[in-house]
Amino acid sequence: MTTEAPYKMIDLPITGMTCASCVRTVERAIKKQPGVETVSVNLATEKAHVVYQSGVVARSALITAVEKAGYGVIDVAENLSPELAQDAEQRARQTEIAHQQRRLLVGVVFTLPLFVLSMARDLFMDRYPWLMGTGWLLLFWLLATPVELYVGAQYIVGAIKAARNRSANMDTLIALGSLTAYIYSVGALLTGQTMTYFETAAVILTLITFGKLLEARAKGQTSAAIRSLLNLAPRTATLLRDNLEIETPIAAVQVGDLLLVRPGERLPVDGAVVDGQSAVDESMLTGESLPVNKHPGDSVIAATINRNGRLTIRAEKIGADTALAQIVRLVEQAQGSKAPIQRTADAIAGVFVPGVLIIALLTFLGWLIIGHSGFTTAMINTVAVMVIACPCALGLATPTAIMAGTGRGAQMGILFRDSAALEAAHRLTTIAFDKTGTLTRGEPTVVAIIPLDFDSDALLTLVASAERGSEHPLGEAIVRAAQARSLDLTLPAQFEALAGRGIRAQIADRQVLIGSPRLIAEQGIDTAPLQGTLDTIQGKGQTAILAVVDGQLAGIFALADTVRPGAKAAVAALQSLGLHVVMITGDHATTARAIAEQVGIEQVLADVLPDQKADAIRRLQADVLPNQPNHKRYVAMVGDGLNDAPALAQADVGIAIGTGTDIAIEAAAVTLVSGDLHGVVRALALSRATMRLIRQNLFWAFIYNVILIPVAALGLLVPMLAAGAMAFSSVFVVANSLRLKTPS
Repeated sequence: MTTEAPYKMIDLPITGMTCASCVRTVERAIKKQPGVETVSVNLATEKAHVVYQSGVVARSALITAVEKAGYGVIDVAENLSPELAQDAEQRARQTEIAHQQRRLLVGVVFTLPLFVLSMARDLFMDRYPWLMGTGWLLLFWLLATPVELYVGAQYIVGAIKAARNRSANMDTLIALGSLTAYIYSVGALLTGQTMTYFETAAVILTLITFGKLLEARAKGQTSAAIRSLLNLAPRTATLLRDNLEIETPIAAVQVGDLLLVRPGERLPVDGAVVDGQSAVDESMLTGESLPVNKHPGDSVIAATINRNGRLTIRAEKIGADTALAQIVRLVEQAQGSKAPIQRTADAIAGVFVPGVLIIALLTFLGWLIIGHSGFTTAMINTVAVMVIACPCALGLATPTAIMAGTGRGAQMGILFRDSAALEAAHRLTTIAFDKTGTLTRGEPTVVAIIPLDFDSDALLTLVASAERGSEHPLGEAIVRAAQARSLDLTLPAQFEALAGRGIRAQIADRQVLIGSPRLIAEQGIDTAPLQGTLDTIQGKGQTAILAVVDGQLAGIFALADTVRPGAKAAVAALQSLGLHVVMITGDHATTARAIAEQVGIEQVLADVLPDQKADAIRRLQADVLPNQPNHKRYVAMVGDGLNDAPALAQADVGIAIGTGTDIAIEAAAVTLVSGDLHGVVRALALSRATMRLIRQNLFWAFIYNVILIPVAALGLLVPMLAAGAMAFSSVFVVANSLRLKTPS
């Protein structure tokens, strides 16, 4: 990737795509433009995700390239908010659905009487020869022509555009099939023949248009997750200014503004409570049903519901920076990405339509030459082959399931970064948990101070003063303990953080070293006399921190961190799914095992420093499973996304525990918004359900074409039934994917 110009990412809403062949055509058209780095077109979302150099190619040039390829672009202004952009796109999609409804209405109005009259002719022509007369056939032609010219126009135009691009798509097959039957019938009418197939051409177009309408509506439901998320955001807020309550558009709110939120209203922005207390329903973002009590100083998230008290909040994150906006971006990114399993379908789609055209030609020649049949029989069987083939089912099989799965995940507080993460999660065999902040609350407290030749308050004052420069949870706990005793703390004159191990600082004229027993021993200080005390502390599942002042041991701090509610049940649920669960921590082995016993984990990797966690994941990936020596381990790392970032990136699937508004954790493939460890179980179950549906969809799409194309070629399927089956196949695939939208 060059660096001459900055790279930008855009999503172009595409219109006119009908099958996987269209996807490839649009991708090729965009990729040909200079400065385009990557492009991925999704048939289900009907969007092209493009990464390009803004100084080399303009957005307008990309739109022109798509239009020259024969497709349309819903040109939504770049500066529109996500809500307005979604509204504009939705209106364009609804307009297209309305057009399809009009085409279908015209098709039904003319095709139904044509079909009934033609069936009557076939049943009673021996008894009433006048049914074969020219007047009757002229009526058939008059009824079929509006269907062919109006309903069929979209397919004919699509086929012509595809031919200009030297490609073929679903429109090609439908246009050729219907036009063949229609033109043959016109020729038969003009030459005085009595057998025509006007009804075949009309029924093909009407049934397939009906299928397209059902498919468009169903695809709209798969993307409903994003619309429902966007609809959560309030459009106005109550601004407090000079003791006045001012109703203002949400776009006018600025960081730092004070906002009033009444009972029953949605929070307008991310912020902090300044005044009041209430229970806030965060279920729409976290998936947790119980309201969360909020007091002054607590964080609140946009779009959550204030249940029963008046709150005054200070705006901290607005617009695209809110948690809701981040979630929408992550869901859109995941829904627009291509899963690795789709490569098989894409490879087949590239040759599918040309292959069907070859089979259709062979069918025609076979029946005409080898089968010694007349032109009419050969033509009808050829039309059946072209109409029964369904490349759109192949193109929709994977992305519709991915859309439904990621959308359902967002409703449950589970955010997948892309479809590859959703796919990879179903293969996992091992789940590695970080301890602090993941299995435990990450809010340790000082439970004991054991001074050595030091006054307890004096020791705490020195150590807490040194820890004021630290952001480590253990250091923060020591500072809180000193503040609880109202001790006067000073700022360290010098400070050095020893990542994951301790700190070194100068307080006035005293040198203070604080850290794990391992760190203190490495500094040449004998900790053997304290071993019994350390064993007792660590045996209780507590963390022991040693303090050294001016080179002499000064005391021991015992800190305890409570296990997260539900951690034990979540671990048990994972084990019941056949997964091997491991705990990775920097704590001493004795402390680690005590916590592991509380949650039911057998394998513990202790004394692992933050920069060693990625190596620990790598070793787990290289190991064989305990009872399955011939199977590779697929490892997930579950962490808080801070010092666990390298391990999250190294794992086959990194799962980050989100904390309210801080959810955009780049190193993780999956983010659990609520922080509830049962989200890990739900994420794996959702991945397995999604992959099961993808396999069902692909099986249906493949087996449908593999079986019914030969059946049509053998003359065992009339074109009208073929059209109905073709329309049903795509609707079935989309409807099957929609089953993920509802809880099982």
